[in-house]
Amino acid sequence: MHDASLTRDATAARQGSPEVLAELLRASRADTLATFARYEQSVPALRVPLRTELNPPLWELGHIGWFQEYWIGRNPALDAGARADPALPRRRSLRPGADGLYNSSQVPHDSRWQLALPDSTATRDDLAHQLDQSLALLRQVGDTDDARYFFRLALLHEDMHHEAALYMARGLDIRIDDERWQPQGLPGPGDSLRLAAQRWRLGSDAAPGFVFDNELAGHDVELVPFNIDAQAVRWAEFLPFVEAGGYDQPQWWTEAGGRWRAAQSDSVPCYLRRLGSSWEHQRGGRWAALDLREAACHLTLHEAEAWCRWAGRRLPTEAEWECAACTAGPAFRWGDVWEWTASPFAPWPGFEPHPYRDYSAPWFDGRPVLKGASHCTQPRMRHPKYRNFFQAQRRDVPAGFRSCAM
Repeated sequence: MHDASLTRDATAARQGSPEVLAELLRASRADTLATFARYEQSVPALRVPLRTELNPPLWELGHIGWFQEYWIGRNPALDAGARADPALPRRRSLRPGADGLYNSSQVPHDSRWQLALPDSTATRDDLAHQLDQSLALLRQVGDTDDARYFFRLALLHEDMHHEAALYMARGLDIRIDDERWQPQGLPGPGDSLRLAAQRWRLGSDAAPGFVFDNELAGHDVELVPFNIDAQAVRWAEFLPFVEAGGYDQPQWWTEAGGRWRAAQSDSVPCYLRRLGSSWEHQRGGRWAALDLREAACHLTLHEAEAWCRWAGRRLPTEAEWECAACTAGPAFRWGDVWEWTASPFAPWPGFEPHPYRDYSAPWFDGRPVLKGASHCTQPRMRHPKYRNFFQAQRRDVPAGFRSCAM
């Protein structure tokens, strides 16, 4: 059963009691504030450039608290869970006008740099009051998964934003010293795993606990036998492609990948430079020797596909990845980087959007699914059924890949 491969932390986040949820909400907020403090120490006046992959740090912080209050403290259908009507009028926010500042569905990305946001002290105060409100309501809700649904949603939403804060920090040369969020070296790749032909139940069925809407509904897919890497591709395996001139050889790139390459000014992966026969990476504003044992990271889908063509390999499908993660046990290592797959992010038969309508449905546009987790992901977010999704050209995300035999 796939449940055996769930981590204890992921199970706690999706199925935990109110007491466990309260503990996790506090822990998530502590990490949010600790990482924000690094921004305060490193970014003058908390001003960052207007780029599509960034948000103003004060907006990010305020949005996290706003989201929690919007779906918990202000939600008149709190006990209805995934069946709640999102159009019901909300109760008044603790901060007047908060919707006009932090509602990501209504506040366009580029306009966030012009908003008159509360300062960091006021924003922290807002977050403290919002968390107190949420914890008080958590002590009052009924003993059902519906009643706990929005608390779990708010927890995992905050964890997603914390991961985004970590990889945005790298793009802004902010040094993060917490050892929990540093990449680890991987062993040699070893033999690939061979999985037999089988019928695999892709996704999730309605079950106790929390499930994201795009994980539903579980459905059977037929898999032919396949060989899949036991772990993500490391720099030790990826960089020979770069050193062989692969970035400038069009035969390895898809049509879309070729267009992406033509728009780039360099022929090396993001955050890397080559000095003679050695490689260095940039982190926290410093250049240091690259550990070739680390999973290759901050790669686009195009770079992953190009390496696979060069190596005579291919990316796994979402179903192949999930099947291996759920059946191969410890032999299948995952969680070092988000992993690009060959599958588009699309709704499955029976899909119905949950109350947070903008979570999945707007992004069913052909972008690929990423599976797993990264070294920046909170352990409680690491679930083999989780579907991440980014545009193919994103390289700020800590994403890499593993491959399958052709």
